[in-house]
Amino acid sequence: MSESTAQPQTVLLRRGEVHSPADPFATAMVVERGQIAWVGSEGAADAFADGVDEVVDLDGALVTPAFTDAHVHTTATGLALTGLDLSGAPSLEAALALVRDFAAARPGDRVLLGHGWDAARWPGGRPPTRAELDAATGGRPLYLSRIDVHSAVVTTALLEMTPGASGAPDAPLVADAHHAVRATALAALTDAQRTEAQRAALAHAASLGIGTVHECGGPDISSEDDFTGLLRLAAQEPGPRVVGYWAEQDVDKARELGAAGAAGDLFADGALGSHTACLHEPYRDAGHTGTAYLDAAAVAAHVVACTEAGLQAGFHAIGDAAVTAVVDGIRAAADKVGLARVRAARHRIEHAEMLTPETVAAFAELGLTASVQPVFDALWGGEDGMYAQRLGAERARTLNPFAALLRAGVPLAFGSDSPVTPLDPWGTVRAAAFHRTPEHRVSVRAAFTAHTRGGWRAVGRDDAGILVPGAPADYAVWRAGALFVQAPDDRVARWSTDPRSGTPGLPDLSPGRDLPVCLRTVIGGRTVFVRPGE
Repeated sequence: MSESTAQPQTVLLRRGEVHSPADPFATAMVVERGQIAWVGSEGAADAFADGVDEVVDLDGALVTPAFTDAHVHTTATGLALTGLDLSGAPSLEAALALVRDFAAARPGDRVLLGHGWDAARWPGGRPPTRAELDAATGGRPLYLSRIDVHSAVVTTALLEMTPGASGAPDAPLVADAHHAVRATALAALTDAQRTEAQRAALAHAASLGIGTVHECGGPDISSEDDFTGLLRLAAQEPGPRVVGYWAEQDVDKARELGAAGAAGDLFADGALGSHTACLHEPYRDAGHTGTAYLDAAAVAAHVVACTEAGLQAGFHAIGDAAVTAVVDGIRAAADKVGLARVRAARHRIEHAEMLTPETVAAFAELGLTASVQPVFDALWGGEDGMYAQRLGAERARTLNPFAALLRAGVPLAFGSDSPVTPLDPWGTVRAAAFHRTPEHRVSVRAAFTAHTRGGWRAVGRDDAGILVPGAPADYAVWRAGALFVQAPDDRVARWSTDPRSGTPGLPDLSPGRDLPVCLRTVIGGRTVFVRPGE
């Protein structure tokens, strides 16, 4: 396959495997003017061959809807891709060495930026001190966000640049102090640096078969210029679609900035790794219950305002106490404006990690979308993972109950929270299907749907994320192994290749198997990525 210089109006793809409920045995597809025009068998494709602008020989490749990543911080993702990434550092010493090398290689940066350290995985379990960072950078301003982006370590020089910010020299900054130093650090970026990072992130997403990202911006996360610049870039240049959410309780501001909702990372609490997620019971390894940023009354007021303005509301809620506050607030809003209006608005909750049967039922009752990140469990779950360290094994086993959400009828939209975890759609589907807690596993098909159609439904579109006539031509072409149909009564172990099932197949994502490789990504009928050599 090769990319043509002019974008054709009509394309026939043939001799492949097309993942479509319109025809479970489809091997061909026609795209016309940015939409799927036809899906069917190889024999019937001959009728279209003379009337198209381009014929793509799939040579057995798999065609699926493009993925939607429902929670991304695009500029931060690009900075991690092009800058200092500490996620692979195996120890504190290795992290400090990377900081020294980065500082030496970037003498012109006003502020050094890095991301991804996780002291919970290091021998000794402690983060770098301010004195160690001062020495590693030669006294330059430095901001290093923890992997969950809810705390950071900084140098003395950056702290001195941030009026009113303070913190213990041997502990990460959290809450308001963290938000203040992050704002100072990001303000030091030039427009060119920001645009370079955004382009890098969107190009990387396209190379992974991601057709849409939900940008979760906000005044405590990025800046208005960052948010509007990203939306403008995505509208002007070929690449993944960007749906923007602005995390502020000012509904008029969200609308002014072009956001789909005053939602995303509107913080009800923080994160478990930084001990800032808000819990009903204290942390196992700390004598407190975390941090609450919003109460039920504030949630209710925001949901009422968004519902009446015709915008989505949404909240970042991880701890069980934060989720309870959000549910109570949305229920109070429904009492005021009517349950039907709240349900129709499709308000959303980001992360929703610590759920109970009662809050799962409330999500279903209120029509809430759960925007969740399955790789969190792959990274931090299990008997010895960070969740168990923070909460104890019993509470940790209750986290990220995807199967319970689906059984209750709660819509799921999958994402990465990149750069917290990498953009990796097939890895995300695998993480959900092979959850570390078996009762929370979902089928590969359900996980795939949550990462494709689920993202579109989360923004109010029911006609997309699926390869059927009339749908947007957002698709990806993959080099994949044998396709399997998962048995409906089993989450993981048994697979069926019975053609009588009438169900489109998906790759075998069992641990140890190679994940599919993206060969081409097409958005609205326009090719935005072709793997070199294909």
